[in-house]
Amino acid sequence: MTDADNAMDGVEAPQADLETLSSLAKRRGFAFPSAELYGGFASTYDYGPLGVEMRRNIRDSWWRRMVQQRSDVVGLEAAIVTNPAVWRASGHVEVFTDPLVDCLNCQGRFREDKLEDRTCPNCGAKDRFTAARDFNLLMRTFVGPVEDDAAVAYLRPETAQGMFVNYDNVQQTMRRRLPFGIAQIGKSFRNEITTGQFIFRTREFEQMEMEFFCRPEQGLEWHRYWKEERLAWFRSLGVRPERLRIRDHEQKELAHYSKATSDIEYRYQWGWDEIEGVAHRGDYDLTAHANASGKRLTYFDPDTNEHIVPHVVEPAVGVDRVMLMLLMDAYDEETDDRGETRTVLHLAPQVAPVTVAVLPLSRNERLVPTARRIWDVLRPHFRTQYDDAQSIGRRYRRQDEVGTPLCVTVDFDTLDDDAVTIRQRDSMAQSRVPVSGLVEALRGAVEAMTPVVEPPAPSPFED
Repeated sequence: MTDADNAMDGVEAPQADLETLSSLAKRRGFAFPSAELYGGFASTYDYGPLGVEMRRNIRDSWWRRMVQQRSDVVGLEAAIVTNPAVWRASGHVEVFTDPLVDCLNCQGRFREDKLEDRTCPNCGAKDRFTAARDFNLLMRTFVGPVEDDAAVAYLRPETAQGMFVNYDNVQQTMRRRLPFGIAQIGKSFRNEITTGQFIFRTREFEQMEMEFFCRPEQGLEWHRYWKEERLAWFRSLGVRPERLRIRDHEQKELAHYSKATSDIEYRYQWGWDEIEGVAHRGDYDLTAHANASGKRLTYFDPDTNEHIVPHVVEPAVGVDRVMLMLLMDAYDEETDDRGETRTVLHLAPQVAPVTVAVLPLSRNERLVPTARRIWDVLRPHFRTQYDDAQSIGRRYRRQDEVGTPLCVTVDFDTLDDDAVTIRQRDSMAQSRVPVSGLVEALRGAVEAMTPVVEPPAPSPFED
């Protein structure tokens, strides 16, 4: 990656490496290695207090844009463990595989398609691998008291199939006409051969997916629409535009069901990699489930009096990858005139785990009750945190490091003038405002720091 690739407005924008980010995430309560008390569990993470808030903000932002701000998309929550016939019909039982190879030198196991120059990532041996063999990624479990073949079930590897098998239920109960979408957020599980890169690739992850059902002749146009619409969402989160791109898949890359697929990619510290996929799945899924179940999954067009099988466009993104992208994109280290460095996350207010921190100048017995009273005033309006541990300078740095946009400082003058100081994270500028106007002042400051949000694009077709 060149300096020019990293440049932003003529100034190099540093990116934290994964070790730095994972250390910050653990130290500040974003993410912890799962079961660390027992030595951890491979590539599995638990999300701490700040991570939980940030992930909720990501989900809420996605849901608002994909469902609440649109008239053509509705929501669904499907079961994680369902009838295994679903996964046989979808092809996951037979063809949901990755090519697995073993290193003959160190016995490490890897995905063949992820090896660079046929070199072992563990020991560096070159061209010392077994022949590739298919490895199924489904995680098996058993339903019922007896663990036999008849009781085998699977943890879902994607949320999509729950929306396909509920297509008819949703279409009939909500009286939807084409085009319309079904959206879902939920956990998925894949027995990945190669995991790593912090929370980028894990075996348990959370997906945000939407299946958009449309007329067959409109599928490619909707695919173009959705990849641009999804790119706009990332920009609305404050992601640097020069670190985003759309990459259309070549014909040889397409999955067996895909008529067109595009990846929205982000330039991570290790290079360009997928953040979201937008796939034109054609009628593959509805046809597969109709054939396997014997039930008709079509749409009756009242204008033409014919039954048609809708085509589907699917935007699918992982909460975990979005969170990693936002942390990496927001990370910065700034050095002042005295040579002191502060670490700051320039997170947009709508995704930052804390919007406003309330900081009394000290733990003085006169300041603390006033600061807590002000905290009570702000909590109904913002995501807040109260912090009175250590010096005020250390607390400012702590809030900068977790991306808190605004701090409210309560000092001894507050006891006399009932006013407080608002400190802005990015500029470190401070302003004095009366407590009576604090909520409104903070709202204005949050709005000023929020990226311009483009509304969802209009339909490419007339209603």
